[in-house]
Amino acid sequence: MPHVIYLHSALTRWRIVGRTEEEKKIFRFELVDVVIAMAIAGTINASMLIMAAALFNANGLFDVGDIDLAFEQLRVLVSDNAAIIFGVALLASGFSSSSVGTMSGQVVMQGFINRQIPLFLRRLVTMAPALVILALSVNLSKALIISQVVLSFGLPFALIPFLLFCRNRGVMGALTNHRLTTAVAMVVVALIVTLNVFLLYQTFFG
Repeated sequence: MPHVIYLHSALTRWRIVGRTEEEKKIFRFELVDVVIAMAIAGTINASMLIMAAALFNANGLFDVGDIDLAFEQLRVLVSDNAAIIFGVALLASGFSSSSVGTMSGQVVMQGFINRQIPLFLRRLVTMAPALVILALSVNLSKALIISQVVLSFGLPFALIPFLLFCRNRGVMGALTNHRLTTAVAMVVVALIVTLNVFLLYQTFFG
C-alpha cells in the first residue's frame, strides 16, 4: 500500500531523534520494525492462500472468487463459527484500512500543502466511495480488486521519491544508501513499475 509508506515514515519520524551523524545510525533499527510488520502481513496473506487451497481447491471448488461465496462455502465445509470468524476478520480489516487511509491522507496533506481537515470530514470522505458502491449494488469482490489495482498505481509515486531521497547524501547524511543498495533498489522499483503498468493494462484493457 503506497500510502502506508508515508504513514509509517511519519509515525516513526520522531521516535528517536539523532543529534549527531553517529547517533542517527540507530535508525537502522527501524529495519527490524519493518521486517516484523512485513512478516506478520506476509504470514496472514500466506495463511489465506493456504486455507483457500486446502479447503476450496481440495474439494473441487475452483470458482470461489467472491467474498460472499467464500463465506458460504466456509459455513458449509467447516462450520458456522468459521464463517463468522472470517466475516469478523474482514470487518476488522476494513476498519484498519479505513483508519490507515484517513491518517495517511492527513499526513500527506500536512506535509505537502500544510492543510488540516476535520476528523469527521476526513472519515466521511474515506467512507463515501464504499457507501456509493454499496448503494449501486456493485459486485463487492470485483470492486475490491479494481480498487487494489488503482491503488497499486500509486506505488511508483511513493517508491521513486524514496529511492531518490535515500541516495541523496545531502538529505540522508550517514544513512545514505550504498551504491549497491541503490542499484538493487532501482531494479526492484523498475520491476514493480513495469508489473503495475501491465496490471493496469490487463485489468482495464485486456
